[in-house]
Amino acid sequence: MAIVTEDNAELKEIQKLEGHTDRVWGLAWNPTTGADGVPAVLASCSGDKTVRIWQQSSPTSSFHLKAIIEDTHTRTVRSCSWSPSGKLLATASFDATTAIWAQVGDDFECLSTLEGHENEVKSVSWNASGSLIATCSRDKSVWIWEVLPGNEFDCVSVLQGHTQDVKMVHWHPSEDILFSCSYDNTIKVWAEEGDSDDWHCVQTINEANNGHSSTVWSISFNATGDKMVTSSDDLSIKVWGADIVSMRSGDGYAPWKHLCTLSGYHERTVFSVHWSREGIIASGAADDAIRLFVENQDNLGDGPMYKLLLKKEKAHEMDVNSVQWGSKENGLLASSSDDGTVKIWKLAPRH
Repeated sequence: MAIVTEDNAELKEIQKLEGHTDRVWGLAWNPTTGADGVPAVLASCSGDKTVRIWQQSSPTSSFHLKAIIEDTHTRTVRSCSWSPSGKLLATASFDATTAIWAQVGDDFECLSTLEGHENEVKSVSWNASGSLIATCSRDKSVWIWEVLPGNEFDCVSVLQGHTQDVKMVHWHPSEDILFSCSYDNTIKVWAEEGDSDDWHCVQTINEANNGHSSTVWSISFNATGDKMVTSSDDLSIKVWGADIVSMRSGDGYAPWKHLCTLSGYHERTVFSVHWSREGIIASGAADDAIRLFVENQDNLGDGPMYKLLLKKEKAHEMDVNSVQWGSKENGLLASSSDDGTVKIWKLAPRH
């Protein structure tokens, strides 16, 4: 396979998925698909109150609409997330609820509705083992739910600490550590004390310690979980690092430290950032473009740690709300937009 460099990189549009009748917010690839001969499955959620499930006919073919989840949420569905097993789908809505769905045949059945937030739920995330779910809301709180046998879900902790709307929650890819980011410009890190179900904030990343100076919209981790990337309304992307190995060996919490800031690339808010298994950071922004960043291999210590691989102008006709890399094997990137569409892209060397 030809090596992709900044001189020959091209983001090719493979397919445009149409059907949503309002802006498309979140995207989620089913983690058990898109590899080992299993066709990829993608969920998209929208201001039209529905979730659409798209599936490839075969591992190399185009996507088609497999199912529509509707008539449950009464307002915008803002976020969707598959359990690690790929069997359950969680959907978070402006109607203040989070619904849990299971696929039954070709349809999706609502197993449970998680209620408790005072208003709009903005994001939902499963931990690595599928035993915990986190949700966050405009009510400034983060809730942690335990997944119990028999499709029961029990709130084990309500985390107060953010002073504004919480935009996103994201579990660490291997550790039971939760990250949240907010309109209050901070990223908060939450961990459990022992086995006590007593969750508390172990770190707050704010402007005073190299954090963002405006709303933080998105969080993603690299494949090994020792680096984190965040994006913001301050037009920057920031990369953070932590000593995960020492944390795993029981040395206590290892704080996240600022590694670098990628600024000057975006002219408008960066709504979404996602790190691929191959180490490519994708960003989606309010300037309708998608950008890809890679580690700067030429860096001799004083240059930038990351460089722009490519910028896809006019990737969508309006704001790009989400970018999500598929499996390592299919190498696909999905994007969603205020223009009501989802697009599937593939990074390839230009011929």
